[in-house]
Amino acid sequence: MKKENKKEVKQTNEKREKISIVVPCYNEQESLPIFYEEITKIAKEMKEQDFEFLFVNDGSKDNTLKILKDLAKKDDRVRFISFSRNFGKEGGMYAGLENATGDYVAIMDADMQDPPEMVKTMYQDIKKEGYDCVALCSPNHRDYGLVRKFFTNCWYKLIGKISSTPQVPGARDFRLMKRKMVDAIVNMKEYNRYSKGIFSFVGFNTKWIEYETPERAAGTSKFNFWKLFKYALEGILAFSTTPLVMAAIIGLIFCLIAFIAIIVIIVKTLAFGDPVGGWPSLACMIMFVSGVQLFFLGVFGMYMSKLYLEVKKRPIYIASETEKDVKEEKHD
Repeated sequence: MKKENKKEVKQTNEKREKISIVVPCYNEQESLPIFYEEITKIAKEMKEQDFEFLFVNDGSKDNTLKILKDLAKKDDRVRFISFSRNFGKEGGMYAGLENATGDYVAIMDADMQDPPEMVKTMYQDIKKEGYDCVALCSPNHRDYGLVRKFFTNCWYKLIGKISSTPQVPGARDFRLMKRKMVDAIVNMKEYNRYSKGIFSFVGFNTKWIEYETPERAAGTSKFNFWKLFKYALEGILAFSTTPLVMAAIIGLIFCLIAFIAIIVIIVKTLAFGDPVGGWPSLACMIMFVSGVQLFFLGVFGMYMSKLYLEVKKRPIYIASETEKDVKEEKHD
């Protein structure tokens, strides 16, 4: 009897591992009930682990915040952070990672394109195979249109060549990470964030699982072509200085061309006189070189603007409300 009692005490004293599910939300009132129902099913199946569901409301204009408050009232595992305004998905992911308390942290979208059942597979791979992170990628982009698929493929080829930080084609934000990797990411407090690059930059042993992205459960995508284009530029500026190197190389090439042209003009003038012809081609060259100069001035300006924002040290996000406020109201 004593041995059995000691065994029971030992089991109760053992710390249960906790998994935090971080979900950035922007106008997800239609998807949230579906996602919550599915993710709680997974939590029931994984009985040996504790869960917390940390939703980040990124300045939604619909009933997202109201739904999160209702969920927090009926389920103690539900936490939320509501921003004072829209700070973007990057700010939402950072806030979730910074405030998550789990031994393992997963980042997921609420639109069900990140299948909740994959959390079980990811956790098993980490425990059994010793990975620090398990992430999903969809290199075929079957859910994209032809135009978006073309530019996405071009983007991954470009960033793969100009960046020293490797980028996995079709990489998604959906991943499960150990606490030590999460802490490393949170310690990178840069204002201009490109999380796919940051995940790669911090390193750690990562397993990639390919899958076909399912359709959204409800609602529409919040990313249009212009937002994706700006996000791509953010990745280039954050993890590559190749544009600056290109500016220097092209400038050197134009200097060599100008030097050769001067020699040709001197020889031609001495041999054949000083003809007046050729001004149209000269005007075109001036316009071309001026355009190249203005283009690279713009490149320098983008790098300077990022440096300017980093120096100002503005907060990555500002929280206006959390689940603690709801619990205080409930007690009152």
